[in-house]
Amino acid sequence: MTLESIMACCLSEEGKEARRINDEIERQLRRDKRDARRELKLLLLGTGESGKSTFIKQMRIIHGTGYSDEDKRSFTKLVYQNIFTSMQSMIRASETLKVPYKYELNKGHANLVKEVDVEKIGMFENPYIDAIKSLWNDPGIQECYDRRREYQLSDSTKYYLNALDRISLPSYLPTQQDVLRVRVPTTGIIEYPFDLQSVIFSVFSVLGGCCHGQDGGMGVRGRRGGSGSSCFENVTSIMSWCGSASRRPGPARDAQAGREFILKMFVDLNPDGDKIIYSHFTCATDTENIRFVFAAVKDTILQLNLKEYNLV
Repeated sequence: MTLESIMACCLSEEGKEARRINDEIERQLRRDKRDARRELKLLLLGTGESGKSTFIKQMRIIHGTGYSDEDKRSFTKLVYQNIFTSMQSMIRASETLKVPYKYELNKGHANLVKEVDVEKIGMFENPYIDAIKSLWNDPGIQECYDRRREYQLSDSTKYYLNALDRISLPSYLPTQQDVLRVRVPTTGIIEYPFDLQSVIFSVFSVLGGCCHGQDGGMGVRGRRGGSGSSCFENVTSIMSWCGSASRRPGPARDAQAGREFILKMFVDLNPDGDKIIYSHFTCATDTENIRFVFAAVKDTILQLNLKEYNLV
């Protein structure tokens, strides 16, 4: 009989229970440590409409359950609201930029659409359907659209307005692309976890609540359902999103020059030459493109963080 077994026999019932609890705590701590090694945190940072929310939707499509018809139907009202918001923005731009309507009746249509409270929109019906179609076909509104870099306008404007015949049908059900292109201003932080190759990826997106200080630091004003700072703990990688339409010096309409300028801004901010910045030019609404980009991001993360744990 060993010393340990002799001591165990001598323990009181109370002591045995205390030891059992201690052993269980130790086992749970080991499990938690093992599980923590399996979880990778990917933090998305960027300004509004830079593609963060769309990226999370893409993760749900590519690695999650996707969107059922019921899920898509819940976006119907948001699509309608996006259409009205975009048209109201162009109507205001026509006034600011002094761009006249070619067709006189569109002045009345503009007044009709401008007075709508977007937050209360639940249906899309006449006279608003015909008014928005007429406005979208007016050369004056088309000129305002072409000059969208001079004011704030959603990237999805042309996509939705070119699909008015389909969207205005009583039987309208948003497509997957409709869902991806919906713009929903959000504040705080959202989290989307999913399993991938025996690893749990937790994607955190800072939406509207990320503020940049003068020294380049970042703060978080709030989080849905939890502490605003907790998403920054034990972050494995950071994806910083930046829309290529951001203001920049250089030739107008030179998309390539714009992309290179923005990339250089990020690379120049890297204080540690040993840390590599991986860059990708992508379109957040292109599922296959995002599939490729995330595969590259995933491989980089796995290689750098999982070899030591023998998980790959």
